[in-house]
Amino acid sequence: MRLRFFTLDVFTTRRFAGNPLAVVLGADGLDSATMQAVAREFALSETVFALEPRDPVNTARIRIFTPLRELPFAGHPTIGAAILLAAQRAPEMLTRNGVVIALEEEIGLVRCDVVRDASGAVLARFAAPRLPVRGARAPDAEPLARALGLSAEEIGFGRHRPSSFSAGVEFVFVPLRSRAALDRARPDPAAFPALMGEAVGAYLYTSETVEPSSAVCARMFANGVGIGEDPATGSAAAAFAGVAHTFESPEDGEHEFVIEQGYAMGRPSRIILGSRIESGRLVAVTVAGHAVQIQRGDLDL
Repeated sequence: MRLRFFTLDVFTTRRFAGNPLAVVLGADGLDSATMQAVAREFALSETVFALEPRDPVNTARIRIFTPLRELPFAGHPTIGAAILLAAQRAPEMLTRNGVVIALEEEIGLVRCDVVRDASGAVLARFAAPRLPVRGARAPDAEPLARALGLSAEEIGFGRHRPSSFSAGVEFVFVPLRSRAALDRARPDPAAFPALMGEAVGAYLYTSETVEPSSAVCARMFANGVGIGEDPATGSAAAAFAGVAHTFESPEDGEHEFVIEQGYAMGRPSRIILGSRIESGRLVAVTVAGHAVQIQRGDLDL
């Protein structure tokens, strides 16, 4: 069996930055074990397999695999797959009016609006399929500090304290007082996995940013998915809307800000996080970002 694949760099407008993603097209003939083996072979944070949709009104069904497991939802695979499918299927519409891509994911249907801007860069935006919810009680500052090679005094700023949230995938969120602490963090291979439990990873963040236009600088150390650090984590960004709502108490209305990630890895990434607050409640979350194509080729299976 010969299948086409593409790789893209996601959450960036330039090649060799952002978060790399592989997308395999026409994967209907593959079973789960083969998909997992292919994802392990690519050795990227995620690999997407595009299949025919269950409902023909939708664009595609996608399955998302890390090198070690399947995920029900992830942000950079959603953005990258939507941009690739839009460019493949409707390049003229993409430039003229934009394209709506409807992806059937394990978590449910995710609708993506894809558009090419005046500079030629392509951006996709999707509404989070689930609103953020509090997860299990987050670890305290002392054990988190030991597991991350930091001091307890470096954890927390303003009203922000360690927390756990999920918008389909659960993360432990760790606020840090400075970017110096963020850059210095190193998970202890013995203590870190036990402390994370079922969470996919620890999302460390600070309000000290590299770019003045960013609101948050972040790193995500993964747990049990076959990678160490992720250059850009859209599912964590979606869940971070719950963190921002809890600790910042934004006023009613529409809000949008940029999360920068991957800078410590030499893979600068920019995630645009949007939210809508009504009567003090978080009622909608969007995640947006760009992607650029890098490779195309064939898989012989």
